[in-house]
Amino acid sequence: MTLIILASVFSLQAQVKQDVSNAHSHNDYEQKRPFALAYENGFGSLEADVWLKDGKLCVAHDAKDIDIKKTISGLYFEPLLNKLKANKGHVYLNRKKKLQLLIDIKSEAKTTLEALIKELENYPDLIRDKNLKIVISGNRPKPENYKNYPAFIFFDGRPNEEYDKKALKKVGLISESYFKYARWNGKGDIAANERSALLSAVQKAHEKGKPFRFWATPDTESSWKLFMELGVDYINTDKVEGLARFLGK
Repeated sequence: MTLIILASVFSLQAQVKQDVSNAHSHNDYEQKRPFALAYENGFGSLEADVWLKDGKLCVAHDAKDIDIKKTISGLYFEPLLNKLKANKGHVYLNRKKKLQLLIDIKSEAKTTLEALIKELENYPDLIRDKNLKIVISGNRPKPENYKNYPAFIFFDGRPNEEYDKKALKKVGLISESYFKYARWNGKGDIAANERSALLSAVQKAHEKGKPFRFWATPDTESSWKLFMELGVDYINTDKVEGLARFLGK
């Protein structure tokens, strides 16, 4: 009976149409053209790691790599604003197309998020755009405090976290480490028990009515295909152009 149920789930999820809007540019700032490359390929989600350093919101993976000239505003907010102007108030030329900006806070949660909110308030067109979602990952406040943040701020949840109704409304995405569930390297066939574990994580997010993403994933065509079959909403990649071709940009 369990095998029949799982087979039915796989069949239904495989029928869900996925395209480049389901692509997530992991550590996008490390691409040869941050923001522009993923945007031009129509990605639905971009990720930037942020540190608060000397009053500036700097984009970098590690503290040792911080360059105060590389700010979240310069690399993302300004280009996004330019696109809104060019597209007459829309993040993409296609007015129905959405974009998620996942901001992974690396420095202390409260002060960095306060600085980020203050900075975003300098871009009223961005925070008013219903097709642009700002989601906070990394160092985050506790779920019971989510309700205290502005309407334009959402948070990256976890499959096994519990949320009350107010907190759940502020969860924009649910993510988890791939290696918490599987060790498959993206080559050959994945073991049935690992596939089942991955599916369970996705289902927990969908039961909460939220999109799902794995991080630290294998980055191969076989893994992309698997994530599509499992119904993963945002497929994590460092290979922007490769995934765009795979998804049929």
